[in-house]
Amino acid sequence: MSSLLSAALEAAHAAGKLQKEHFGSDLAVNEMLKHDIKLDLDVRSQELITEILLKHFPDHHILGEEGDAGTVGSDTQWIVDPIDGTVNYFYGIPHFCVSIAARHQGELVVGVIYDPIQDETWAVEKGGIPTLNGKPIRTSSRAHVSDAVVTVGFSKSRKALEASFDRFKRIAVDVRKTRMLGSAALALAYIACGRLDAYIEEQISDWDIAAGKLLLEAAGGDFNVTPSEVHPGKLFVYATNGKVDLSSYL
Repeated sequence: MSSLLSAALEAAHAAGKLQKEHFGSDLAVNEMLKHDIKLDLDVRSQELITEILLKHFPDHHILGEEGDAGTVGSDTQWIVDPIDGTVNYFYGIPHFCVSIAARHQGELVVGVIYDPIQDETWAVEKGGIPTLNGKPIRTSSRAHVSDAVVTVGFSKSRKALEASFDRFKRIAVDVRKTRMLGSAALALAYIACGRLDAYIEEQISDWDIAAGKLLLEAAGGDFNVTPSEVHPGKLFVYATNGKVDLSSYL
């Protein structure tokens, strides 16, 4: 195990422990938005992750949903979503995770996704074997749209929601099942280990998907990202198990 992966695991597990301790309790809300919630625990989780990563690598840069830290311009950048699935967390829905990726000279080299409620840890290094709790994983063998279980993310603007609803209606009638789960990182982790077959979302941020991208591709999946057509500065993501083809729905 590399020092980067070891530090990512330490940070993810520490943040996950903090989140599990506070899950189901009264939570301090920093900002209540129409389609999102910003918790004080998001900030505290990222501060804990940042402290651990910079303890090991003081010259690295941290790019997180809750702000930046460290050395801007460093060859190594950490991409952090301290709680992916914050609305789930706030409402007591046990489907959220910590997502941490490392990017060296512009290339993803480490990815860790940790679900503290299920105590499930997905981990991968560039060129290595992706794992779930230490066991190798692969995407599913399902290749027919009619057999696929697909998750569609519903984003945070009216334009994105309308586009998502339109695509969802077309997909839902042809696939085995659709799911809306509320965590982009876990959606990608679930495809990587064969639980889901595809994931589509109109607008997403780099920290939501960086660790999942490396994990999914290492597990045999396909990951496609383009600029969002409904929200400048965000990303459109289309990810599959590498076998099922949903391109006609895009």
